[in-house]
Amino acid sequence: ASDTEYEFTRHLIDNDLIPDDVEIQVLVQAREHLIRRTFESIRGAKQAIIHLYNSTNPLQRRVTFGMDKEQIKSIAVKGTQLVKSLVPTVADTHIRYEYSPESFSDTELEYSLEVCEAVMDVWDPTEKEPIILNLPATVELATPNIHADQIEWFCRHIKNRDKAIISLHTHNDRGTGTAATELALMAGADRIEGTLFGNGERTGNLDIVTV
Repeated sequence: ASDTEYEFTRHLIDNDLIPDDVEIQVLVQAREHLIRRTFESIRGAKQAIIHLYNSTNPLQRRVTFGMDKEQIKSIAVKGTQLVKSLVPTVADTHIRYEYSPESFSDTELEYSLEVCEAVMDVWDPTEKEPIILNLPATVELATPNIHADQIEWFCRHIKNRDKAIISLHTHNDRGTGTAATELALMAGADRIEGTLFGNGERTGNLDIVTV
């Protein structure tokens, strides 16, 4: 929704620079004006992933938002409702939906699961059109085996596992982003977000070239 990214996305679409087998992915905070602007940015694309996020960890709940768990969950639910309502406004674009509890690595597992399942209830995914649930190690707080344990627990406990693609989004604060990703894939994840040669940050800074 920011001016630079908006103009870049419009340039790709208006000049037909996106190959037919490529999905663009746009990342947006769960805030109404940003969501609406993001939908404007993808108008005319053949296919796109709308990636919504809000932070869920205890520190940000208390300090940044001054909200309790139900209020934070409501941000995710209302954002998802708005995204779903806007899909018909881009009828020529095949939309896939992705949600991130932004600070998954520092959020109680049970609460992350609760929020993600509430989002799934609104989006109503199917096996053919699954939701992407992205579980970010926004800050790499623990060793790779602990991250993999978190992913495994989530995969084992989420309802309708066949209607969700579990996505990884690792960072490299401890220098172990690749190891965390590899172990988390073995623990049950399906998808990786990252960068080329580690340049960038909005998809984590895992080097996909190395992986």
